[in-house]
Amino acid sequence: MTLRLATRSSPLARWQAEHVAGLLRAAGAGAELVFVDTVGDREGDRPIRELGGQGAFVKEVQSAVLDGRADVAVHSAKDLPSNPALQAPGLVLAAVPLRGDPRDALVGRRLDDLPPGAVVATGSSRRRAQMADLRPDLTFAELRGNIATRLGKVPGSGALVMAAVALARLGLEAHVAEVLEPEVMLPQVGQGALAAECRAGDDETLAVLAGLEHGPSRRAVDAERGYLASLGGGCELPAAAYATVAADGRLRLRVLLATLDGRQVLRHEVAGDAGADPTALGLAAGQALLDAGGGRALLEGSVAASPRP
Repeated sequence: MTLRLATRSSPLARWQAEHVAGLLRAAGAGAELVFVDTVGDREGDRPIRELGGQGAFVKEVQSAVLDGRADVAVHSAKDLPSNPALQAPGLVLAAVPLRGDPRDALVGRRLDDLPPGAVVATGSSRRRAQMADLRPDLTFAELRGNIATRLGKVPGSGALVMAAVALARLGLEAHVAEVLEPEVMLPQVGQGALAAECRAGDDETLAVLAGLEHGPSRRAVDAERGYLASLGGGCELPAAAYATVAADGRLRLRVLLATLDGRQVLRHEVAGDAGADPTALGLAAGQALLDAGGGRALLEGSVAASPRP
């Protein structure tokens, strides 16, 4: 059986799709790539939030599977919408392979070496808010483009914030000035993980992809996605989550919600035993942060502050 894998054509997306293809071949299946352009690729000079945020890099890839041009959609898990209302009907998340490094990294200078007022470039409101919380003196610049383009935009005396795994997968680790531990900067939901989707009724493909599933990685990603889903599809505030699975199967989930300027940062942590439903744990973490942690007031404040048409 040969599976057609739909993917974006950027160097990182190609690496990810080839990695999944390699896993399939090792399992005895064939694989070939089907390249798709997305709105996120075509409009590389616009901030992701202006393109609809999550989903800007996945909708066209999903369409290739839904219309039969491909059998599997390969994504960065962080790009997949977590809210059920925004997920593509007819597709299922069939496999999450072994997760890569979920952490963020600085390119240019280490955090402690950035001079007062230094420029930090990032296209992520999550990264910007947490950097502003860590260093209120910093200033920020928008950052878009593929990895090579971004590496050419390191501000003088400043830094870029990027996913450590992206640099590692492309053999560009030498550019990393500092890897930021989750205790310093909480990662994006699903960062470092890959996601393979297929049609809901395609039992043969589902059976093949099941062999790629890494249980602990899937549980961690499901918990993080559950948290993001709890915030609702209209949440534009910086959110982050990081789940780990211990050797005994216990889940630990840390979550964050912040204002865009980083002046308010709310954190919460929950744990579940080996039998806990990870999605339910993520939803519970979100509800606790919203109801008891003050997050609901943060969300309502962001809606009230949004410009009216």
